[in-house]
This record gives sequence, structure tokens and C-alpha cells, in this order.
Amino acid sequence: MSRKRARSPSNAPSPATASSSHIYRSAPISDRQSIFVAHFSPTLSAAALQAHPDFRTATHRIAAWRKPTAQRSLLGPSARVLQSGHDDDGETFAGRRLARVLEAMGVQGAVCVARWYGGVMLGPVRFEHIEGCAREAVRAWRAATTTTTTTTTTTAAAAEADGGGAKKAKVGEEVDGRSKAELEKVLVERDGSIEVLRGLLAEKKRVVGAVEGAAAGEVKPMTPKTPTNYKAMPVQALVKLEKARDATIAFILKELDKIEDEIVKAMDDGDTLGEDSVLSTGNLTEEKRRDKEGSMIVADAPLDSLAVSKATPSADRLNDQHECS
Repeated sequence: MSRKRARSPSNAPSPATASSSHIYRSAPISDRQSIFVAHFSPTLSAAALQAHPDFRTATHRIAAWRKPTAQRSLLGPSARVLQSGHDDDGETFAGRRLARVLEAMGVQGAVCVARWYGGVMLGPVRFEHIEGCAREAVRAWRAATTTTTTTTTTTAAAAEADGGGAKKAKVGEEVDGRSKAELEKVLVERDGSIEVLRGLLAEKKRVVGAVEGAAAGEVKPMTPKTPTNYKAMPVQALVKLEKARDATIAFILKELDKIEDEIVKAMDDGDTLGEDSVLSTGNLTEEKRRDKEGSMIVADAPLDSLAVSKATPSADRLNDQHECS
């Protein structure tokens, strides 16, 4: 069956569903005979996802992971140290983009996007397909987790109908397997990341202006943002805010990619101009040195006057010749 998936979009892996191995799949994306499908798992390794039978005939198996480690954090026992990594598998820069998706969505686990190359080069749009598949697979996991949480809440409400309202409220505060306190902490971290990324973007824009020779000016200091009181918000509002923060981070990351390309291009152009400037400056300096050694001050004299002075003998020299004759 996997061979057929490599040939026809209609036979590509099925839409997002959770398997017995805790794998969550995206719907296939087909573009000019290329097919993209993503698998996400909060428990399996990236290597296990790459070795999945569905991906056996894939041309590329791009993977990224974000897993907790045994290393202790200085922020306290509740703070986990995460280890991130990626594997391009021949699709240059694609692994790094997958890692950014996991970081922006704030999830822990591994994701693998398989691509079946159809013979037509897609250009930069292939990265959009890769990122889109990964996001859909993560959303499939979140949707399945939310459904499980809702079922647990309903069961608890029925079992504790004779006075278990407190337990119902406690279970109902969890969304996507996370408590309200965890969502509040995640949003605070997102706000910090957005502030840092915006500062980095402003700095890179200043560098582009300086390299291109434009009037860059000074970078305006960022106004400190008043912390948002997330404790006063309901859980559903926190979930919506998390999605909005993820979208903001994804947008800034794309802007950073664009500005980095502009910096590389501007530096390449600037290097050529710089060499010409150095050569011309060196020639002028050499001319001044030779003129100084010959006791002729050339630096401030017009070129026309210099030509006349060299071609026409001075009046004193003519008088000396006349007296001798």
C-alpha cells in the first residue's frame, strides 16, 4: 500500500486520526505530483516516525523533536529542560522549520513530514506545505486530547451529581491535557518570546539599512509591555490567546527569514563596491606619494593647471636661457 501512496494522491495516508501507537496524522497535501503527509507523536522518537511503514517509499522524511531531558533546571523542579533537534533528510532547511513549528505551538514530542517527489520542483512553497502538515498533525493530537478531557468531565459530573461539583470544576479546568495554571505559564513564556523576537527583528532591519548605505538611525528602545493578568481570564480565553500568540511568533519567524536573506544579498553587493572603493583610494594615495617625493603638490591642484604647468616652461627658466645665449 505504501508504494501506491508514492504514486497517487488518492492512495496517500488517511486524514488525521490517532493510531494505537499514539501517532496523529495529517491529511495529505498534493501539489504538482508531490505529496506531503505528517505524523506527530508525543511519546515516540523521531527515528521511529521516520521508520514508519507508511513512509517507506517517501523521497524525504523530514523530522524534528522537542523532548524533556533529565537535566535539572535552575528555575525549579517544575521547570523542564527541553532538548530540540531536527533532520533535513535531504530537504535543506526543512528540518529547522519543523523545529520552529513545535516550539511555536509549545508542544513536546516528535514530528515527521514525508514527501513523495513527483518530478516537479515546487520552490519555497514546499516549506509552507511541510509546516502546514506538521501543524495539522499537532492539532489532531490536541483535538483527541480535548475529546478525552471532555469525556472525563462528563463522566465525573454524572458520578458526582450528589455533591461532587468541586471535582467537576477541577476536571473541567483542564484543556488539551493541561491545567489553567499551565496555560497561564505558557502564555507568559510566549509573551517573552515575542518580545525577544521583535527586538531581534528590529535589530536585523537596522543592519540591513546600514549595509545598504541607508540612513539607519538609532533603534528606538522598545516600550516595556504591561504584563497581562491571565489569572483573571477563563480557560477558553487562554486557549484562544495561545493560538494567537503562536500565529504571531510564526509571522515574526517568517519576517526574520526574509530579513536574513536581504542581509546576505546586501552584504554580497556591498563587498563588491567595497573592493572598488579600496582600489580607487589606493591609487590616489600612491599618486600623492609620488608627487610629494618629486616636490610637486598635486593633491589640491586642478588637473588642468597641472597639465599646463608640466607642458609650459616657467618664465624664470626662459630668462636664464636668453641671458646665456
